Amino acid sequence: MDRQALTEVAGEHSVVTVQQHILRQQRLHYPNASGEFSWLLSGITLATKMIAAKVRRAGLSDVLGSVGETNVQGEQQQKLDVFANKVLIHCLGIRRSVGVLVSEENAEPIVLRGDDPHAKYAIVFDPLDGSSNIDVNVSVGTIFAIFRLPDESWNTNQDSDVLQPGRNIVAAGYVVYGSSTVLVYSTGQGVHGFTLEPAIGAYVLSHENMRLPDQGKYYSANEANFASFPPNYQQFINRLRDGDLGTSYSSRYIGSLVADFHRTLLKGGIFLYPPTESHPEGKLRLLYEAIPIAFLVEQAGGVATDGKERILDVQPTSFHQRTPLVVGSKVEAEAFANTKG
Repeated sequence: MDRQALTEVAGEHSVVTVQQHILRQQRLHYPNASGEFSWLLSGITLATKMIAAKVRRAGLSDVLGSVGETNVQGEQQQKLDVFANKVLIHCLGIRRSVGVLVSEENAEPIVLRGDDPHAKYAIVFDPLDGSSNIDVNVSVGTIFAIFRLPDESWNTNQDSDVLQPGRNIVAAGYVVYGSSTVLVYSTGQGVHGFTLEPAIGAYVLSHENMRLPDQGKYYSANEANFASFPPNYQQFINRLRDGDLGTSYSSRYIGSLVADFHRTLLKGGIFLYPPTESHPEGKLRLLYEAIPIAFLVEQAGGVATDGKERILDVQPTSFHQRTPLVVGSKVEAEAFANTKG
């Protein structure tokens, strides 16, 4: 690390990197931990730094556009999708504590160490959320969650080892690649945000103990599909437009889940991705999009449901299962729950 650069970044204030923060949290809450979980998280931070570097140069190198293939979701794979997926698989695959990887871009789980009792964790991730926006320089991101594999079935590689409800999450987070690169994560002890400082190549603590306001001023939904939203979603959005919750709302929709949720986390309000005629089960993926986001929002004092049930209580039945998602501040979430179509 460049000491001069670190001094310039720190000024008169102490700098806390994400690695220091993880170790501090480990000593505070898990004093007998071996450190392998911290080593695992460092694989995620390394991979996202590599992705961030590629995103910054997207317009200057041959990484824009489609590769001409579709993924298991039936979506066009972008060149950066493929790059991000390979980087995460490599950086996490060399960690002995990782037993299974589940990616949006792979039809089946990648079993790395099915017979190693040290491979205690499964990691699920969307390597590049919102990648269809990369060609027009709109923020994209990476979403991840970490589950502990059941001790008694480390050697069985059963789907049920990974298909766990979100309440079992060990850690979750996302990285948004925008005007700056920001990592937000939680291990169940609050939500913390770190901004990548290019001068020293490290994520530096910038948003400690993030909390949603109880009520915000923004709602986020793809209103082009409003006519096909279920009646209760339509009625709720009309209530927001009419000021029924005691404040004036503005509509904000980026079309990248990470970016839309990051704004909601910082500013409050609500994000809705309802079921529609074209996607009656919803469009977002439960395991590696909705569940990590739900874990983070609850840690920050918010609410996440599939429109009926708490997301973290939903039992996944398949790796690429889709779901509706309603996530945000308490006032708006309660109002949505009480809105009848």
